[in-house]
Amino acid sequence: MNDKPKLIRITTIPLSLEKLLEGQLGYMQSNFEVTAISAEKEKLEILGKTEGYATYHTEMTRQITPLADLKSVYILYKYLKKEKPAIVHSHTPKAGIVGMMAALMAGVPHRLHTVAGLPLMEATGMKRKLLDFVEKLTYRFATKVYPNSKGLYDFIVAEKLAKSSKLKIIGQGSSNGIDTQYFDPTLFESTRNTLRQNLNIPEDSFVFVFVGRLVGDKGINELVEAFERRGTNDELRGEEYGDSNIKLLLVGPLETELDPLKAETLLAIENNADILAVGYQNDVRPYFAAADALVFPSYREGFPNVVMQAGAMGLPSIVTDINGCNEIIIPNLNGIIIPSKNTKALAEAMQLLMNDKSLYQQLKDNARIQITSRFERREVWEALLKEYKSLLGE
Repeated sequence: MNDKPKLIRITTIPLSLEKLLEGQLGYMQSNFEVTAISAEKEKLEILGKTEGYATYHTEMTRQITPLADLKSVYILYKYLKKEKPAIVHSHTPKAGIVGMMAALMAGVPHRLHTVAGLPLMEATGMKRKLLDFVEKLTYRFATKVYPNSKGLYDFIVAEKLAKSSKLKIIGQGSSNGIDTQYFDPTLFESTRNTLRQNLNIPEDSFVFVFVGRLVGDKGINELVEAFERRGTNDELRGEEYGDSNIKLLLVGPLETELDPLKAETLLAIENNADILAVGYQNDVRPYFAAADALVFPSYREGFPNVVMQAGAMGLPSIVTDINGCNEIIIPNLNGIIIPSKNTKALAEAMQLLMNDKSLYQQLKDNARIQITSRFERREVWEALLKEYKSLLGE
């Protein structure tokens, strides 16, 4: 008989379990009987078998679907009532409201929710009011809320979404930290030029890389416009690079439903030979290895894994002045911070990285150590396990 307490982790889709919480559920199994709950039954079951933990499927969507959500709450309530977990821990907005409501109804003693980004930050009007309401409900249903960055913590308090007494940051931020032995540039030193050849990128090109969903609020419209400014008065041209020797590598899926890109952005991605869109990639390390710098002009984040991954791979980063990003990047130490939604500032920062060799080398030299010293994955796991044990009185 298994006498370990039951821990249930909930995300809206299995991809969040796979990528954002990679390895974490398996680590917790030495202390808990772990079950993962998410949508997309087939993908979830494959992931559970691969990672070695139990799964339970319930449908959830990332859209606003109240009737479908109430059905999910009821299904989940019945499951939790039967299983009687000690802890239910949710991630992502939809899994948060569904999971925390069901857990409260089922009498789960420890209802935890991690905040790793807030879509409401970019919402306005009635949509903003609705998202505010849902977020407040989620936090009210939870017994503890974990913003994964200081910026999110401050925002939640300032907007009165929850009392500070209910909030806590685990470790130094991040939901999962970074496996710096996996994201290690020395693993790719001998293959960098081969990787470039595979992408038809000349060895002497300067390559900017973006990794993430290709949507509006990731700053892709501004990024493509900044890159396209070459040859104008605000030209983006390195002193040693001709136009065709500067490349923009876009790694990630194109999403057309929730936050589609502008038509002119899509046209530029399709027609500009120096913009290489390679779609979703299961392993992003080769693309970091083939690049010279990360560009991540997002409008909102929680604590972005991509910026930590790029840093661990030895890349300096250009990021926007938003929470998470401005906690990972320290200006003129491991990257450059620019205002959000500012195409001109983005183009100037990209040009500065190419032209100022001394600055570039300084940022590059510091990039990896700034990640390994603060965001090592195992330390984040241990901090969360300590929190779980504290809640259970161990």
